[in-house]
This record gives sequence, structure tokens and C-alpha cells, in this order.
Amino acid sequence: MLTIPLSGPESHVTFRLLTKGVPRSLQLVGYYMDELDELRTLLCHGDYEAALALIDELDAMSRDDKLTKIESYMHLLIVHCIKQAAEQRTTRSWDLSIAEAARRIAKVNTRRKSGGWYLSTAELQDALADEYAAALRRAALEVHEGLHTPEQLASLLERTTVLTTAWEHIAAALQQG
Repeated sequence: MLTIPLSGPESHVTFRLLTKGVPRSLQLVGYYMDELDELRTLLCHGDYEAALALIDELDAMSRDDKLTKIESYMHLLIVHCIKQAAEQRTTRSWDLSIAEAARRIAKVNTRRKSGGWYLSTAELQDALADEYAAALRRAALEVHEGLHTPEQLASLLERTTVLTTAWEHIAAALQQG
């Protein structure tokens, strides 16, 4: 949203920008800027209850965005772990993708200013397990050039072993900081 003052602090015209084709990160920056302006206004007018509610909403949105990113990197990590397990081989590209996905999970999960993490170890492991089925569907398109259905691929793998391998990569990245 773009706000252009016309006359006085309260008069303005608002234009909604089309967001098709605009990266989500840029859309969120614009959204957060609007919300910060609203927060500033609420504080200046002494509406602390509404300001606190807006802070809670911004915190929830930020957490949701972090979780979405973590899940996306987990998906990529599990796909490559499945490919390695199913094909009983690896490539430098797969190894690099696994390492990079684990590094990014650790980075996104770290709270910069307050320290700590967005997700606990148990929550990360649960999220990893939740992402397995979707990753299996994607990997089925790639393993042995799409020879297997997701169900057939699942029967060739030990789910626990794949998830343990994926977790070991994440745990190593978390320790490296």
C-alpha cells in the first residue's frame, strides 16, 4: 500500500500496488511498514491495548513466516536424503544442497536479538516428520528418473532412517551456529 499525504497529517490517498510478480519478501516489507505506521499512530494516541494487540499480530506473522521458510528448507533436505537412500549414492550437488538447507534451517530458526530459537529441538523434529510425505512425493519424481510412485518409493525406504539422517544434518548445523 502506498500512502501519499495531500494536506495535513490526516489527509491521504491510498493506492494498492499490484503484488503479482513481486517477491513475497518485498510484499512483507511493505506490509510491515504499514503495520509499523499504524503502531506508531496507536502509541501516539495512547491506545496501548490496540498497540499491544498489533504487536502480537506482527509477532505471529513473523513466526509464521519463519516456520514457512524452515519447512521449505526441510522439504529440500528430505528430498535429497531420500534420493541418497533410494539410489544408494550421492552427488556433490546433493551434498551441497543438504548442507545448505541444514545451514539455512539453523539460521532461520535462530532468534537474532533475544537469542534462543523459534522452534525447540522437539518442534523441529516434529516439523521434519510432518514434511516427510510431501518430500516423498517430490522425490518420487526424481529418484531413478521418476520410475516409482510415492508409495513404491516409500516401500523401498526406511522412513526413520531418512528422518534420522536429515536430523543429523540439522543438528550439526545448529551446533556450528
